[in-house]
Amino acid sequence: MSILKEFKAFAMRGNVIDLAVAVVIGGAFGKIVNSLIDDVITPLLLKPALEAAQLENLADLTIFGTVKYGNFLSSVISFIIIAFALFMIIKGMNAMQKKEAAAPTPPPAPSKEEVLLTEIRDILKNK
Repeated sequence: MSILKEFKAFAMRGNVIDLAVAVVIGGAFGKIVNSLIDDVITPLLLKPALEAAQLENLADLTIFGTVKYGNFLSSVISFIIIAFALFMIIKGMNAMQKKEAAAPTPPPAPSKEEVLLTEIRDILKNK
């Protein structure tokens, strides 16, 4: 088998394609969350701190003039939101799996031999 055919067989397996889709969706989700954090939530939460420090930019928040903690706070908030979103997704998946596992399977239908033996037993009881 040539290397090209082996690579094609490897790349077209379901797991590799699923992983590629997950990476692309994860990257897009990360951009959405970062925009939400940087453009909406962080300014709303840290606006009082920015006004108290008489600053306009989050990156200008510093301690002792050198330690920039504004971007760190933004990253912490971003991490918490991403972790919570993943927690909710996994919780939903686990709940769906529990529902599938909890549904009892119906008993199998009796075989032809069992049906015939039951009929014979009923006939003998009636005599």
